[in-house]
Amino acid sequence: MRAVRLWIKKEGRAKYISHLDMNRCFTRAVRRAGLNLWYTEGFNPHPYLNFLTPLSLGQESDGEPLDIRIEDDMPDAEIQRRMNAVLPEGISVVRVHEAQSKAAQIAFARYSIAVDLDSAAAAERFCAEAGALLRSGELTAEKTGKQGRRKVTKQVQICDKVREAAFRTDGTCAMLEAVLQSGNEPLNPALLVDALQKAIGTQGLVRIRRRAFYDADMHPFV
Repeated sequence: MRAVRLWIKKEGRAKYISHLDMNRCFTRAVRRAGLNLWYTEGFNPHPYLNFLTPLSLGQESDGEPLDIRIEDDMPDAEIQRRMNAVLPEGISVVRVHEAQSKAAQIAFARYSIAVDLDSAAAAERFCAEAGALLRSGELTAEKTGKQGRRKVTKQVQICDKVREAAFRTDGTCAMLEAVLQSGNEPLNPALLVDALQKAIGTQGLVRIRRRAFYDADMHPFV
């Protein structure tokens, strides 16, 4: 048995496939691809498939790490070829290699975020005010979660979870390149943009794409 890491690109209409459905999709895909997967032991054995960092609905990605375990020495290139032959539109395997880093080492993720506004002036204003808000260290947001069976709302300090943020404009679009906390208590970029728009008073269409992962020292996660 060997551990193999697949990097999954997700874009276009596929961004509306939920994390649960992605698991179902790949459970079927590995079977159709004829991979000799290692199965878990116990009362209900199932193929080992582990998406390390669930991607939020509506977001795209250049590469999501998916760990599998196989029982033979099938070459990585053959795994990639077989998987791409059976995956649906908008989902593809862009890299395959033996896992080198542990999932717990993921500390940060890089995102490209676009906010489509109604004018170039609005885009300039958003970039200027959003940058000032993040530098102030005082941006917060309300996050809904669960405590047992009860739904609870808590205040989240946004700025502490933003390692890097760079703004620019492209016509009527405000662009943000950000490195956000991932792994333990991750910051969803949608929550960040929602907090910024509420504070600034804008309502733009948001597009989010995850680009890369890093460890605590900002080394690329592999």
